[in-house]
Amino acid sequence: MSKKTNTLLFILGATVLNVLVMLLCFVVLIVMYSRLLLPLLPETAQVWGLPLIFVGSIALSFWLYRIILKRLLKRVNMEKYFAPLFGRKKRS
Repeated sequence: MSKKTNTLLFILGATVLNVLVMLLCFVVLIVMYSRLLLPLLPETAQVWGLPLIFVGSIALSFWLYRIILKRLLKRVNMEKYFAPLFGRKKRS
């Protein structure tokens, strides 16, 4: 496969991985919220749980994605397998 194909497949795979990690974080946070905090909170405060969990799952997934990507960059020489996303600007 060419470097451009490898790059495209890597971007698609990384996007799918990031979405799956976000869904997993969302489910785990929902379960933790419903079992630990929901019975303790008054009804007026329970409304804020879902939006905070959603934002928290996005933040947590990006944090985990960054850690995974850093470890991958240490092990794999990206220039060998992937094409640069942005080419150099042509000078006139």
